[in-house]
Amino acid sequence: MSANIATYVKVRRVSVFRRLGPALLSSCVLLSSCASTDSPDQPILPATPASAVVSSESKSLSPEQMAQVLDPHASSAYTLGPNDVIAVSVYMHPELSVPLQGSSGTTNGALITGDGDVQLPLIGNINVDGKTLAQAQEIITAAYGNYIDNPNVAVQLVQAQSLRYYLLGAFTDPGVKYPIHQLSLLDVLALGGSVDLSKADLYQAYVAQGTVKIPVDLHSLLLDGDLSQNVVLTPGDAIVIPSADNENAYVMGSVHKPGAVTFTNGRLFLLQALSESGFDLTSYSQAQLSNIHILRSRGNSAEFIVVNARAILDGKASMFALQPGDVVFVPPNGIATWNQILNMALPSLQAISSVLSPFVQIAYLSRRN
Repeated sequence: MSANIATYVKVRRVSVFRRLGPALLSSCVLLSSCASTDSPDQPILPATPASAVVSSESKSLSPEQMAQVLDPHASSAYTLGPNDVIAVSVYMHPELSVPLQGSSGTTNGALITGDGDVQLPLIGNINVDGKTLAQAQEIITAAYGNYIDNPNVAVQLVQAQSLRYYLLGAFTDPGVKYPIHQLSLLDVLALGGSVDLSKADLYQAYVAQGTVKIPVDLHSLLLDGDLSQNVVLTPGDAIVIPSADNENAYVMGSVHKPGAVTFTNGRLFLLQALSESGFDLTSYSQAQLSNIHILRSRGNSAEFIVVNARAILDGKASMFALQPGDVVFVPPNGIATWNQILNMALPSLQAISSVLSPFVQIAYLSRRN
């Protein structure tokens, strides 16, 4: 906590004691008397402080927003692409098979080029890019049907090189993985070995398709067993699980040093985050300390929390613990609603968009870019 806030807290404590000291002393004498008379061995428990949360509201992305990044037609069937190698067998026509039956060469099939073409005997180049094995078999069968009667064609995948997933971060075996068909999120996670959940930041873990994070909550999937998060991934997806050593919350608004605040040993309280962001007595007079807004989001949902930090500072409410990825807004005087705050904070959110959750990116940034 900064020196200014610490000084303020001390001043408040002295002021409160001077005003309420005699009354508190009388109360203590009465309580001691009652305790010694009625139940001498009964300990006096301190009252539990009230919650600092003023309000809390949950929201989820709409089906239309989810459709922006999740393909409803995603399938686990493997689709062919560049650098894949397939074997083509034409029954009763060994000269048309690839590789040639009885061949002792090193070629073990037909390579799909960067254009998605595969070169086959008699029919030449034929495009199979983005096709499943069954679809490729139909295309090749139709092509050979122009030269032979009722061709019986079989297509097999020899080497899968176009489908890959990237596993980054707190895996025992990270790197690029080449499965032979599209997999669900849990299956892809298994390709990376194990994850030390005690050292992984699942709050800020994410799945990315290119530069876009998809709204999947790995915390709920792995710790709560929420299988609705077990989506089928698309080729080229990356799963990123940061280390818990780099957990952050983000403070913006009426503070002198807006930006990331790092957790210490997995813990960060609201007043601590405000202090480290340069909140001082000047900020205290210009900002609504009793109206701190916190956006807590994971996957496709978010919780909009309003916290009375003044009550915490005055000792009238319990400390409020932040979670990794929380975005804390300190509104200036005259700003009260979530819409006003989000519009005011939009430039700051855009500046750190790469570290924000999929909910924030989709709900507030994509529509304004």
